[in-house]
Amino acid sequence: MSVSANGQGPREKARTPKPKGADSPATPMPISQVPGSSSVAIVPADPVPTDVIMEDSSKCLLDGKTASKYNAMIYEALSTLKDPSGSDTNAIVSFIEQRQEVVPNFRRLLTARLRRLVQQEKLEKVQNCYRLRREALNGTRDPIPKPKENRPSLSQSNRHLGETLEQAAVAAAYKVAEAENKSFVAAEAVKELERVTRMAEEAEAFLQLVQQIYERCATGEVVKVQ
Repeated sequence: MSVSANGQGPREKARTPKPKGADSPATPMPISQVPGSSSVAIVPADPVPTDVIMEDSSKCLLDGKTASKYNAMIYEALSTLKDPSGSDTNAIVSFIEQRQEVVPNFRRLLTARLRRLVQQEKLEKVQNCYRLRREALNGTRDPIPKPKENRPSLSQSNRHLGETLEQAAVAAAYKVAEAENKSFVAAEAVKELERVTRMAEEAEAFLQLVQQIYERCATGEVVKVQ
């Protein structure tokens, strides 16, 4: 009997099990671990909140004098409304719209400014309402612009006085002309009355003359009329 060098007979050699690696399915590797692959897993970024975009755009629109103006309007509204629990955006917008002309996107700009003031700790936000902080009430808030007093200048007063005097002179001239017209009409009426009176007197005298002639003719007297 022949024996192989490795100590296994022909049957044992034939029974040597084959590797099972070819039968079992390969375990899929993650995309990031595949050798030689240049693809990279892409994770979608979280969308930027709309409020942040609106606030950033509002910051660009509200700067300098515009921001101070909006601050003043907000402080005036909250100081006038005096709601202990705070005033919501609708109440603030309604208060301002009743007193001033606003831009079409005023509500969006005002809402962004309210949030900005809350971040700056100038306002307190209680649920959906806003109210002034005590520091703001003590004088740290922006001054509310006072309406300018339109005091007439000296030249305006003189011009107004001149216009008044001119109007008075025109009115006086009109009255004088009207009085003269009435006087002329009255004089013409007197003349007309005198003319009618003379005509009546002449008619009466003529009537008497005719009556006398008639009476004389009735007695048979011949009357010559020249």
